[in-house]
Amino acid sequence: WQSIFTHHLDRYRLGLYARMQEISTLILGESGTGKELVASAIGLSRYIPFHPGHGRFEEDFRQCFQPVHLAALPATLLESELFGHRKGAYTGAISDRAGYLETRHPAQTVFLDEIGELPAEIQVKLLRVLQNRSFMRLGDNKPLTFHGKIVSATHRDLAAEMAAGRFREDLYYRLCSDTIRTPTLAAQLAEKPDEHRHLVQVISLKLAPPELAEELANEAI
Repeated sequence: WQSIFTHHLDRYRLGLYARMQEISTLILGESGTGKELVASAIGLSRYIPFHPGHGRFEEDFRQCFQPVHLAALPATLLESELFGHRKGAYTGAISDRAGYLETRHPAQTVFLDEIGELPAEIQVKLLRVLQNRSFMRLGDNKPLTFHGKIVSATHRDLAAEMAAGRFREDLYYRLCSDTIRTPTLAAQLAEKPDEHRHLVQVISLKLAPPELAEELANEAI
């Protein structure tokens, strides 16, 4: 947010807010550094218009963040989960199904966790979504529009993945319009050593009653 988008708030208010879904965010960091927490903070703070006449917002912000853990999905189902499918598209597709990318509103955010695990054939289809904002369900020829914002994350070294030919360079540059790096706990403590005592005290309060927590924290430190 230390950028042109809020440097001039009137400029943002007059129209940039309506284009923010076109800016993809890539979150880089080691496992356990809070990448999904950062993604949810972005997804749950998107602009949603309010209608005074109806007395409500267009969308419930709590339903506007959809995390998709790519590494947890079997390769055979990954394409269907992302893009959806029509009945009969493959064995076992007994009914139509909407995919995660079938969004209804620009305020919706789809979080693709572990984007570095995405197979090459799915990378091509995701690139088309980011380029043209369109895709098709499996077994269908009707184009659908992706209305939301893509936030992705990985712990992998994508530069090394691209050099090895496992990750598309054109997809990377579509994903990293905005890049955020989540620091490790060691890096945070190196920058702010006083946080060490605070964190130990918080953990001590979870483990021991208040009258013993301070003593336990001091011993641990």
